[in-house]
Amino acid sequence: MHGADARRWLDAAPDDSADLLVADVFGGSRVPAHLTTVAYARATERVLRPDGVYAANLADGAPFAFLRSQLATFAEVFEELALIAEPSVLRGRRFGNAVLIASHAPLDIAALARRAASDTFPARVEHGAALRRLIGDAKAVRDEDAVPSPEPPGGAFRIG
Repeated sequence: MHGADARRWLDAAPDDSADLLVADVFGGSRVPAHLTTVAYARATERVLRPDGVYAANLADGAPFAFLRSQLATFAEVFEELALIAEPSVLRGRRFGNAVLIASHAPLDIAALARRAASDTFPARVEHGAALRRLIGDAKAVRDEDAVPSPEPPGGAFRIG
């Protein structure tokens, strides 16, 4: 765990120094714009070892403009992508969290799907053709076009 701006931390981190990077970074309730770009994705790639994995907690709702752009952004840098989310989020019924997984190494999608489906809050794993359909015509985000993730609707993340 590092209590620093994620991009500045990555910029200072040594090459090939991490097996896993987990990004659960929010400025208030939104992912800051500078953590949504191809330059940021390339910084994660540089710090990860060749078989390392990047996982990011993202939040969005239908029509998933932000989520789709993040998938397109990381697809530009990594060969392997997967997305984990509750079915109601993926169906666009509610705003919610999704976890983006990116790697150069093959991901064990079957094992990931079994674990996600058996969780207390069962989730679905999208990969391959289904993920490409979700990305659709979304474009990768460049620094000059970056915007923060969408503001969650009131009550989207109630506690208790």
